[in-house]
Amino acid sequence: MSVLDRFRMDGHVALITGGNRGLGKSMAEALAEAGASVVVTSRSAEDAAAVAEQLTVQYGRACWGYACDVTKPSDIQALVASVIAEFGKINVLINNAGINIRGPIEALSLEEYREVQDTNVTGVWLLCREVAPHMKARRYGRVINVGSMLSVIAMPDRTLYATSKGAVLQLTRALALEWAPWNITVNAMLPGPFGTDINRPLLEDPEQYQAFVSQIPLGRWGELEEIGGLALFLASDASSFVTGAGIAIDGGWTAR
Repeated sequence: MSVLDRFRMDGHVALITGGNRGLGKSMAEALAEAGASVVVTSRSAEDAAAVAEQLTVQYGRACWGYACDVTKPSDIQALVASVIAEFGKINVLINNAGINIRGPIEALSLEEYREVQDTNVTGVWLLCREVAPHMKARRYGRVINVGSMLSVIAMPDRTLYATSKGAVLQLTRALALEWAPWNITVNAMLPGPFGTDINRPLLEDPEQYQAFVSQIPLGRWGELEEIGGLALFLASDASSFVTGAGIAIDGGWTAR
């Protein structure tokens, strides 16, 4: 098999949470272009279906959109059961759904803390648990958890998000060891500043925007489509000997 063939995703089924916009949508486009059938989720069934239809038309793949709240175990069980019923398998799971609430710790509520952890950590754990029997039975899987550069560094006013993304990286490492005997790889992508909705407050504040740019060795924010190459690598057989890794895609920020 040639090196380029190892990046092909023909016959694979990829499930991407939060795949209706931002980085999730860009990853869905990359995998569909490489040949995968892609299932995207959103809390809105309408939004998920619209993206799936776009992917089907643009890339000629059978793609589906489902509503799913990753904080609800019943939603996750129904989602995985529906994908298995429709496609017969899940080869790739990308845990991308996430939220961010910023502020000094004394201004944050326990409810806000739990909301961020439930979405960013518990949702990832629940989805991994739900796909485990299916991937183990096939002795194959690619799991990609979307962490953050805040999985490994910190910033003020980010206690909720940094706590959650640090947990995602450790969850990734533990699962990589646990699932290695079944040929299931588990890796984390650690994005830096991208122009996503979650970062809109920073994008719309010129002072904060420039403060971020000054910390990025490449001197700019990431473009959404730049996430696709790393997602495809980790989802494909090109990364067959990579597991337990946290790979920064941050313009060099965490190398400083």
